[in-house]
Amino acid sequence: MSFVLWIPLVGPLAFAGLSLLLRGSAHRRFVGVAASSAVLVSGLLLVSAVLDGAVFESGGGMLRADALSAYMLSVVGAVGLISTWGGLSSAASSRTRDAAGYEALIALFLAAMSLAVLADSIGLMWAAVEATTIATAFLVGHHRTRRSLEAAWKYVILGSVGVAIALLGIVLIYAASVGTDTPTLSWVLLSQADRGLDPALITAGGALAVLGFATKSGLAPMHTWLPDAHSQAPAPVSGLMSGVLLSVALYAILRIQSITNLVIGPEFLRTMLSIGGLLSLLVAASLLIRQRDYKRMLAYSSIEHMGLMAIGVAIGPAALPSVLLYILGHGLIKATLFVISGRILKVEGTPVISDVRALLVRRPGLAVPWLIAMAAIVGFPPFSIFFSEVGIIMAGWSVGLGGVVGAALVLLLVIFAAFTRLTVQMTIGAPPDGAAFTPDYSTHGPRLPIILALATTATIAFVAEPVGTLLLQATAVLGGTN
Repeated sequence: MSFVLWIPLVGPLAFAGLSLLLRGSAHRRFVGVAASSAVLVSGLLLVSAVLDGAVFESGGGMLRADALSAYMLSVVGAVGLISTWGGLSSAASSRTRDAAGYEALIALFLAAMSLAVLADSIGLMWAAVEATTIATAFLVGHHRTRRSLEAAWKYVILGSVGVAIALLGIVLIYAASVGTDTPTLSWVLLSQADRGLDPALITAGGALAVLGFATKSGLAPMHTWLPDAHSQAPAPVSGLMSGVLLSVALYAILRIQSITNLVIGPEFLRTMLSIGGLLSLLVAASLLIRQRDYKRMLAYSSIEHMGLMAIGVAIGPAALPSVLLYILGHGLIKATLFVISGRILKVEGTPVISDVRALLVRRPGLAVPWLIAMAAIVGFPPFSIFFSEVGIIMAGWSVGLGGVVGAALVLLLVIFAAFTRLTVQMTIGAPPDGAAFTPDYSTHGPRLPIILALATTATIAFVAEPVGTLLLQATAVLGGTN
């Protein structure tokens, strides 16, 4: 089974090369779908194996699949599949140059995220996260407009600063291990309780690493690159970045936190993550109230959800199953929303909310899935985000963080009101000119990926086996018991 660890790395790389070879072929546009499928299938194979308690290693221990990494690999594949498959129509119509290079970069992006979640070495994990910055910088600026190139440069600069800070933190963590018998960057070795790591170096290294990866995960105040990048990138790229890249960075924070908690206890990073989470919710609430662009609206929503996930990570093991379920639910729904936003942009020709009116009457084929996905993203049951948020809030009360989750609840209500107003403004009402028209029932792209994403998030919270077992096993990995 160890050979499966190489499929999500070698597979997308092979498809990237194939994309460059098939520059003149119509089949080239399916490269992203094929690469995502390879990642998803390998993730599901590893999940089925680790449910029996197995742990797989390869490459001399550089690659490792436990319950957490297998789950995250499945999330990368699932969100990638929804983004690339659902974005086939809008992506093809929005690209006028170097489409083969675009598909190759998508495949490389998926390979880099897969490596980040499979790497045992936190140094290799850092390198993989940095590789995602390189790939996505070109994808964000793909349209070659002034605004997209500006967003790409902003993303490169701020993202590079973040990963540089994270690198410094990882160097300090390695320095803390130099005084032990085996200096190492292996997460398995660093997360052993009896390693004797230097507490001062672990404190400084953990804080810097978390701060750096928080930049990549879009947490305030290091969030400023996110709205521009997500609003200017092609819709499938926005879905990948918002739906899973942010969560991969959060996964890196989880790995670092498990090391620091063993050495210095949970309070230091708990305070740091709680402040970052609440600040992210405050930023999202403040800017959503007056938002005018529906793609930027979705980007600020990502800041909101990453903020609440950060609070869940701060709470600790009691909230981690909810956080992990949140990662999947948010990824699928946000990818769906960005895919639909790309289709709306294609047919309406504008990203401005005030210029899009009465979608439910004029374009029900787009408005209905948009409304359902909006209901899911703001936390309506039976969608999994509702259960994730409730789980995080209840866990926060149980560990004495009632003030933090209480403040989060107030901000969530403000965000809910803002989202409701903006969604109603786009979808409900009569056409502005009152002229006769024929309702457009077309979804302007594949229906099945949207249906699958919505159905999955509506049902997965009710699946105790094997989903509940997998989430508990993944939580146990972070607790050092597996």
